[in-house]
Amino acid sequence: MSEQVESKKQEDERKRPLFRISVAAKLCGVHPQTLRSYERMGFLRPAREGDKNRLYSEEDVLRVRQIQRLTRDLGVNLAGVDVILNLLDQFEEMRSEMEREMQNYVQEVERILAAYMRNPSAPVRKDGTLPIPKLKFKKIPKI
Repeated sequence: MSEQVESKKQEDERKRPLFRISVAAKLCGVHPQTLRSYERMGFLRPAREGDKNRLYSEEDVLRVRQIQRLTRDLGVNLAGVDVILNLLDQFEEMRSEMEREMQNYVQEVERILAAYMRNPSAPVRKDGTLPIPKLKFKKIPKI
C-alpha cells in the first residue's frame, strides 16, 4: 500500500505548477510563443497565477517534449498530434480506472478469503493459509 501512496505523491508532484513560461520554454527547447500556441490548440492547460501568468508543471514539460518527438522525429502534423494525445489521454484514464477496479477486486477477494478462513468448518491447508498472489502495477512509459 505504501508503494501506491508513494506513486500518488510522485504523480501529484509532477502535476504541481512550478515554471513560468520562459523557464518552461527553455526546458523544452522551444520559443514561449510555441507554448502559447499549444495552449490555444488545447494540447496544454497550464495553471494560472493571476489572470496572465502561466505556470507549467513537470507533466506539461514532458507533454511538450512528447509533442516535439511526434512532430520533429516522427513527422506527425499537429492534427495527428491532437488525435494521438487524445488517444493517449483516454488510454491513461482507462488504465487508471482498470487499476482502481483491480485494487477493489483484490480487496474484495481478500475480504472473502479472510471470512472463509474464519469459518471453522472450511477445508483449509494444514498450515492454515491460502496462496494469495501479490499484484504489482507498473506505469506504462509515455511516448
